[in-house]
Amino acid sequence: MPLRPLPMPDPGSPDLTSPLAFLRWLQRSQRRGQLLATWWGVLEMGCQAALPLALGLGIQAAVDGDTAGIWRAGGLALALAVLQSVGGVCLHRQAVWNWITAASQVRQLVARQASRLGAGLSRRIATGEIVAVSSGDVEKIGWYVELIARVRAAVLVWLGVSLVVLVDQPLLGVAVLLGVPVLAVSVWPLLAPFERRYSEQRALGGKATELAADTVAGLRVLRGIGGEELFLERYRAASQKVRGAAVRSARIWALMQAQQVLLPGLFVVGVTWYGAVLAVDGRIGVGELVAVYGATAFLAAPLRILGEAAHAWSVARVSAGRATRVLGLSRTADESGITESLAGPLGRPGRADLHDPVTGLTARAGRLTAVVCGDPDLAGELAARLGGHVPLAEGEQAEPSVKLGGVPLDAVPLAEARAAVLVHDKEPVLLSGTLAALFDVPASGRIAPADAMAAAQADDVLEALVDGSPECGGDAMQARVTERGRSLSGGQRQRLALARSLVADPPVLVMDEPTSAVDAHTESRIAAGLRKIRSERTTVVFATSPLLLDQADTVVLIHEGRVAASGSHRELLHTHQHYRAVVTREEDPIKETV
Repeated sequence: MPLRPLPMPDPGSPDLTSPLAFLRWLQRSQRRGQLLATWWGVLEMGCQAALPLALGLGIQAAVDGDTAGIWRAGGLALALAVLQSVGGVCLHRQAVWNWITAASQVRQLVARQASRLGAGLSRRIATGEIVAVSSGDVEKIGWYVELIARVRAAVLVWLGVSLVVLVDQPLLGVAVLLGVPVLAVSVWPLLAPFERRYSEQRALGGKATELAADTVAGLRVLRGIGGEELFLERYRAASQKVRGAAVRSARIWALMQAQQVLLPGLFVVGVTWYGAVLAVDGRIGVGELVAVYGATAFLAAPLRILGEAAHAWSVARVSAGRATRVLGLSRTADESGITESLAGPLGRPGRADLHDPVTGLTARAGRLTAVVCGDPDLAGELAARLGGHVPLAEGEQAEPSVKLGGVPLDAVPLAEARAAVLVHDKEPVLLSGTLAALFDVPASGRIAPADAMAAAQADDVLEALVDGSPECGGDAMQARVTERGRSLSGGQRQRLALARSLVADPPVLVMDEPTSAVDAHTESRIAAGLRKIRSERTTVVFATSPLLLDQADTVVLIHEGRVAASGSHRELLHTHQHYRAVVTREEDPIKETV
């Protein structure tokens, strides 16, 4: 069958009620692939099981001196071998297709969830766990989904072989019919210990990945303070814990593998011994004995598949639990009732006030509002909340939603909220690619990249990119931006990200310390350029720099989680002691008195 192009246009809406429900949903989403894999599995294993019959017929014909019978048996064996080869090739192709499709579908679901929750995702789930789900866990889930079709095929062929033997030799047929389930169930006592050890291994692996990610992200700082060896020892200790957990899991898995070899072997020996007794007594011929032995020996293949399925189920259930935990995150307990739209009530979001009922902050439409917070963490949380649809921390109660033009942002579709309000993070990420690709974002078209770069004072950034990309031929838009902009300085990365946000030209732009990494002279020009280019647009800037605050139409002071004062920068400097202390970095007289 032709392979489905990846990524999928829509990965679907998964059933997240339980890990098992999620796995079942993945199987249902590829019904055709599952049916085809089952069919090809039945063809391959059915031909493999029937080969001993052709061989037995040939041997019996040779014993009886039937030349024509020998040729017929040889032709049957050849036909079965060809069909088995075709079935094996097609089964492998379809099985890999099912595996990759399921893994890709889960990856898309996780990526969509990360995009939906944004930066707030890290408040709920550790970075290492997200990496583990997106890498190792999706492979385990894909493996289980693929294996289900082969299990169905193995069960169907086992029933067929049992029926044939049962008709010819009832006692042997009963042994075959009952022996396989008994041997398959014998592995169950080992599943619970294996699952516990595997869960521990995955949890420790996620922590080690998180530690590695934090170390890499802070490598420059660690080198500056000489802390590389300390973090290296921490990662080495975490890695050894993962290794120990993996060894403990491997011990149980090795025992399961040994059991899958020993018990089927003993079963075949027993059936073969009984068949030999019947042959000695003359109740079956030599050809029948060979056929019975071959059919019984074939049953080791379905047993191996059932054993593999037991292992796959154990690891997939753990992985599916982690995946459903990530995919089940939401802004509120129930978002199914989202029906309001910004388009109707607001008309033009850029001409609507943005209000936060928690702090009392109101950013007037079409004006530049600067927000001063003494606590940088509070500023970051408030900036994220102004964008709406912020995921909650574990056990955290939902707060009243920010409103745009009187409409709660949490009550509108996520895409509309994101289109209306853009939150420019304190540490924005630059994706690798050309500068043209970096600026290829949903935009109004009102602001050209050149104008945005000029407002962000990023001329030196263009020069640095062109110098570092000789293949661009002097065309700055074809210059390449390296991963996370690592070839640029902190200030250059910050200005390039600011230019990208200005190109998007959202109706409401929220920025958290957009000039913290630039010098005062450059910051002054950026402040003037920002005010000009965002004219008639609603802009909220979280800052404590007097150069930015002086350009704002309104400055709002947030103190102890509420609006404490508002006015112009110069007014607040003269009238509010706490504001003056935050902006000028002086000692707060109020705190000194307390």
